[in-house]
Amino acid sequence: MSTTNAYVNPSICVQPTSTGPLDSLKFAVKDVFDIRGVTSSAGNPDWLRTHKPSTSHAPSIERLLQAGATLAGTTHTDELMYSLNGENAHYGTPLNPKKPGHIPGGSSSGSASAAAAGDVHFAIGTDTGGSVRIPAAYCGLYGFRPTHDTISIDGVIPLAKSFDTVGWMAQEIQTMVQVGEVLLQANDGATEPFTSILIPNEAWALIEEESIEALQGALETLKRNIGLSETLSITKDGLNEWRETFRIAQAYEAWQAHGEWISNTNPAFGPGIAERFKMAASISERHYQKALQEQATITEHMATILPAHTLMVIPTVPGSAHLVNLAEEQIEQRRTRTLQLSCIAGLAGLPQLTIPIDSKNGPIGLSLIAGVNQDLKLLSFGQRFFRT
Repeated sequence: MSTTNAYVNPSICVQPTSTGPLDSLKFAVKDVFDIRGVTSSAGNPDWLRTHKPSTSHAPSIERLLQAGATLAGTTHTDELMYSLNGENAHYGTPLNPKKPGHIPGGSSSGSASAAAAGDVHFAIGTDTGGSVRIPAAYCGLYGFRPTHDTISIDGVIPLAKSFDTVGWMAQEIQTMVQVGEVLLQANDGATEPFTSILIPNEAWALIEEESIEALQGALETLKRNIGLSETLSITKDGLNEWRETFRIAQAYEAWQAHGEWISNTNPAFGPGIAERFKMAASISERHYQKALQEQATITEHMATILPAHTLMVIPTVPGSAHLVNLAEEQIEQRRTRTLQLSCIAGLAGLPQLTIPIDSKNGPIGLSLIAGVNQDLKLLSFGQRFFRT
């Protein structure tokens, strides 16, 4: 086991309950999933202190065990999953094995660290606002966020019900496909191949200078292989308006999920987390309902421009992982830009595959977004394309 500070408890081992397509594969699990006999911490000691051990496995974990995989350790998360950095004031920051001294990304930080270090074949996390896609990009991994509600979120500590998903990360695209075939239902709405790509101006304008060359090179390769491509604007007022819609809806639902516990417990939170929940408590029902209406409009718009034969291609993150222990103001600036990218699939409930790209400043990610319920087709495309 590597010294990555990835693990809450590396000694937790749950043997497979059957044999199947994941025989001999080991996986780590973000410390928010129910594991029989284990108390999840959700990244906060007060949560750990005030909760009891789970009496059963989460359905998603049960499926992996039934498919032959071995659970090998629980991994650190940002507090109550409400961050994108991977720095935890109570338990420390998991190592970014591909860029030491820099953040691993969050909130599935420990899972990304364990997978990137090669401790496990794949790692399970949750993705609400980018919490699998972002650490995967920073740590040089493939990462997948599925169509919303495709994989059961039961037995997982929630953050925001409209956006919470179960996602996974791995170093190998073949492993990503194998896990997807176990966790995903046969949900693909169409079998026609992807024959065109959309390139949204707003997303590509967010790239930091040192990442442009690597991402543009990957995009050109994709364009040559697909054939048809179109560059367009997908918003009227820019992605920051979409980010604000996401921020309001997520915050309201986060307070509905955890506000009572926070008010009763008065937990100790690290930098940024307490401020985020204070903001969440201030969101009114009226503002939440307005955000939901805006979300519905965005979802309909994305369904219109993203038919079954089309992929949208965006940077996963604006640039590579920043240094640990940056000032909170600098962290919030990067968070704002990053959420403008991750909210696209999040608001519309779409599947997104992030692909590791090497840049001169460290790992970054190129993302493919497909239409609703095109999850397995998207993973298979990724496997075919990156095999060649």
